[in-house]
Amino acid sequence: MTAGERPPDDGTRAARVAPGRRRDVGPLVAGLARVFGRVAGTEPPAVFLTLGRHRRLFWGWLHFAGRLMPGGRLRRRETELVVLRVAAWTGSDYELTQHRRLGRRAGLTAEEVARAEAGTLEGWSPREHALLAAAGELLDREDLSEEGWQRLRASLDEREAIEAVLLVGHYRMLATALRALRVRPDRPR
Repeated sequence: MTAGERPPDDGTRAARVAPGRRRDVGPLVAGLARVFGRVAGTEPPAVFLTLGRHRRLFWGWLHFAGRLMPGGRLRRRETELVVLRVAAWTGSDYELTQHRRLGRRAGLTAEEVARAEAGTLEGWSPREHALLAAAGELLDREDLSEEGWQRLRASLDEREAIEAVLLVGHYRMLATALRALRVRPDRPR
């Protein structure tokens, strides 16, 4: 674990905001959560049912999050590498549980998932290396050095580089919210 990393939540703390039921989140959020749970092979995602208790923020967040993943310019495999690194760095049990599974679906091997979580920079393609190095630097410094930016731009176009920076920031923010609200990982079906 590097400076700033937090140990994973041990799962013993009760949720501060329980996942909402249909009456709490409305029929659209409840239905969307059911569909996403079926696709993921889990119960309806607690992230949707918890954040959905604030419907106005939920829809804005979902639109933004969906533009990053799965609707972003980065390849799905690359997105999952970055999200796994952020989830490990923040100690987000929820995000680690979700994105280990999603990473495997995106073509990552179990060994690659473990390396991404550990922050290992060896053995990746130049583009993946640039993304993981940038993620590490953003997590550690909340900024990119000129060298880090140039390394990122050598592999990504301008829009992809902007997206990479926002992806790290978004998943760091989400991990903080999930930890503070004590959202438990979703159980498999």
